[in-house]
Amino acid sequence: MNIWPIAGREFRSIFNTTIGWLVLAGFLLITGVFWASMVSYYAVQSTDVVSNPYAASQMNLTDYLFSPFFGNTAIVLMMVCPAISMRLFSEETKQHTMELLLTSPVSTLEIVLGKFLGGLGFVVVLLLATMAGPLFLAPFVHLDYGAVGAGYLGLLLVGASILAMGMLFSSLTSNQIVALVWAFVGALALWVLSWVSQNPDSVFSEIGMVTHVQDMFTGLVHVSNLVYFVAFMAFFLFATWQRVESFRWS
Repeated sequence: MNIWPIAGREFRSIFNTTIGWLVLAGFLLITGVFWASMVSYYAVQSTDVVSNPYAASQMNLTDYLFSPFFGNTAIVLMMVCPAISMRLFSEETKQHTMELLLTSPVSTLEIVLGKFLGGLGFVVVLLLATMAGPLFLAPFVHLDYGAVGAGYLGLLLVGASILAMGMLFSSLTSNQIVALVWAFVGALALWVLSWVSQNPDSVFSEIGMVTHVQDMFTGLVHVSNLVYFVAFMAFFLFATWQRVESFRWS
């Protein structure tokens, strides 16, 4: 299998550039500000309801802290993942190394999956870095590790889905900025589709990404939501595979 060497090459190439480190620093700065403000808000709310036993019993970390944090982090991922995916194929086309890659003893599917896993590895690093906040709180509060794990699973699926979609756009153009804009617009459209209709069973809600991830941010994992993300990634990875395969015959 040549997937892992390709994935390793893509993962290292991200950290070999200044952009990779800037993206990491910017992501941690923005999510760190979100985390600090939400912890402060939760502390203030906890102090306000300390004299009201009923209100205090209704407060929990998942609803007041983690769920909003995961939602805001997902929006940041919506901006970061297109920046990761934009170079995966556009750079190869611009530097005329696509021909060399396609004539190497690897299949097109291995190339696509390798690049996808390399970019996904960087997304994993971003998410792991944000775990410093929950781990810092662990000694002082009772964490629902299942809910936290479900939230991070949701973030990973959102990041992987946007990355897969961005790869297709990257394979369609040699201009990284164009690939970035297309991927961001596509991710934004998927994010707001759920708000178009007030009916949760409408077509727009079913296609929208928020509908399928918001339950995970509250600690609930449904098979239907997992199927949505797996099918979403499979579709765009297959489309990218066919697009890259077409270079062999052009």
